[in-house]
Amino acid sequence: MLEASHRYFHRAADLFDLDQKLRSILLTPNRIIKAELAFEGADGTIRHHIGYRAQHNNRRGPYKGGLRYHPAMDEDHAVALANLMTWKTAVVDVPFGGAKGGIDCDPNEMDSIDVNNMTRLFVGQLKDVIGPTVDIPAPDMNTDASVMAWIMDEYSKFEGFSPAVVTGKPLHLFGSDGREEATGRGVAHVVVAALKEEGRTPEGITVAIQGFGNVGSFAAQTLAGWGAKIVAVGDHLGGVARAEGLDVQALSEWVREHRSVKGFAEAEEIDPTAVLTWECDVLIPAAIEDVLTADIASDVRASLIAEAANAPTTPEADAILLNRGVRIIPDILANAGGVTVSYFEWAQNIQQFRWELERVREELAKTMSRAYTDVRAMANEHRTDMRTAAFALAIQRVGRAAVSRAQVRREINI
Repeated sequence: MLEASHRYFHRAADLFDLDQKLRSILLTPNRIIKAELAFEGADGTIRHHIGYRAQHNNRRGPYKGGLRYHPAMDEDHAVALANLMTWKTAVVDVPFGGAKGGIDCDPNEMDSIDVNNMTRLFVGQLKDVIGPTVDIPAPDMNTDASVMAWIMDEYSKFEGFSPAVVTGKPLHLFGSDGREEATGRGVAHVVVAALKEEGRTPEGITVAIQGFGNVGSFAAQTLAGWGAKIVAVGDHLGGVARAEGLDVQALSEWVREHRSVKGFAEAEEIDPTAVLTWECDVLIPAAIEDVLTADIASDVRASLIAEAANAPTTPEADAILLNRGVRIIPDILANAGGVTVSYFEWAQNIQQFRWELERVREELAKTMSRAYTDVRAMANEHRTDMRTAAFALAIQRVGRAAVSRAQVRREINI
């Protein structure tokens, strides 16, 4: 993932003939934290995990990025995802930098008491390098509002009442209306923006979605509410399809109860991997990285891909898809709705003034629309694809901030 991100970075940096030293500065993480977490579990055994936090860049504001609890979490994942967060926050122009982290565990196989204790131990290790104006974590894979509440509570024991130390908190603990739906809803907004360029609306378009967790389900609900037909959905356990369009609300209720789309009676059962090559107008990979590979890129039948997951398309597949004329809305733009509403939550916490849901949705729509327009303008100016343009826009914004803060006197063209 990191290699792919760097490849996209350099492709965009070449548009400006960016100075090699500045490239190195922009790619090198500012700090990487590795924390040992050992404690007695609820069953009396000793549990041992490693926590990570990569703080990549804070030239445009405090570090910002999620915490994921997953067995594959390691330093490389933290650095790669932190790198992407730096460019993502810059693309949507919110005043944050980029960070990411997590713990190498599977919370689904742990007692909730152990997850709580582990989280609080991690905060104890991080308390000096996170904070409302330093680094603001958020939910990611296998973490949720409850975990964010524990982080806020534990941090506040050391620093006093600090709701702005994390975002994605429960509503009753200073979270924001619209945060849970934000990433999926943001994906829907950029899909609509892309369709508008072709003179089309969401009405009647067909959509296939890989992944039906928080992001995929809300993208489906939003697009279906605007008239789109969700014709295929897959997750890690199964897949379902219906040519006339799935009942998204019924499917969401089924998944809440059964934790998978598998077995949903109101649709035909399909191989979950078939979703990626399903006959549709729009494909939304909303699960994990590297699912669109060179092996299947030639079989993708969608004309538009919106990357709701982080790094779902390999560079090799990206080249094949672009050569075929498939339009791709890159992850650092498509899934930036989450960090956008995280910014809104952080601002509400700082101001101690709650926004209504209507305002959150309105501001999200404006931000995503503006970001799409900015990336399209960059693509048109340099006659390049949207991914390269998104990275170029982000590099320009972060690079200018870095140069200005360093008080560099010689002219650098960004």
